[in-house]
Amino acid sequence: MRLLRPLLLLAVLLALALGAGFIGFLRVAAAAPETPARRADGIVVLTGGAERIATGLRLLREDLGQWMLISGVHRDTMLEDLATGAELGALAQRVELGRVATTTRGNGAEVAEWARTYRLRSVRVVTAGYHMPRAMLELRRAAPGVELLPWPVVPPRLRQAGALGELRTWSLLVGEYMKLLLAWTGLPALAGGAMPGTA
Repeated sequence: MRLLRPLLLLAVLLALALGAGFIGFLRVAAAAPETPARRADGIVVLTGGAERIATGLRLLREDLGQWMLISGVHRDTMLEDLATGAELGALAQRVELGRVATTTRGNGAEVAEWARTYRLRSVRVVTAGYHMPRAMLELRRAAPGVELLPWPVVPPRLRQAGALGELRTWSLLVGEYMKLLLAWTGLPALAGGAMPGTA
């Protein structure tokens, strides 16, 4: 009985800590892009949704970055497969496809190498809002000397009316929160090996 009480107290404290952390995660995941947007040396888009690429190209077109990297692209995918000619225009020469990364940690290494190659001091990061906390964690680890500026994108299915009342929405958010916790501990194998924006 004496041992049970401390264990119960520990379980309650752990549950409270996890709950508070999840609330903090939701706040970051729901944060809007900064306004007015500062110009960065480069823009990186983490694959996982067409709207991310369109957003990155729009930021590039608005001169909020000089270069753009799409990180985590399949080896057989071409730039024309990811964006229409109307979206690209003259921007194609300023866009690079990163084909090495297959995980969020891989995104970090790919972005760090790209930033070193182009001597970028600041990078605008475009990914889903729910993926942003883990992406920023891994990118900061890989590129500690680069200023990272988040630009979260809300996926279409999360913008739908009633999305917050659906089980799949909360399953996605809780799952991403757990992956964030595992990534924070430095255990990438347990955090999942899915492609970066789908994780």
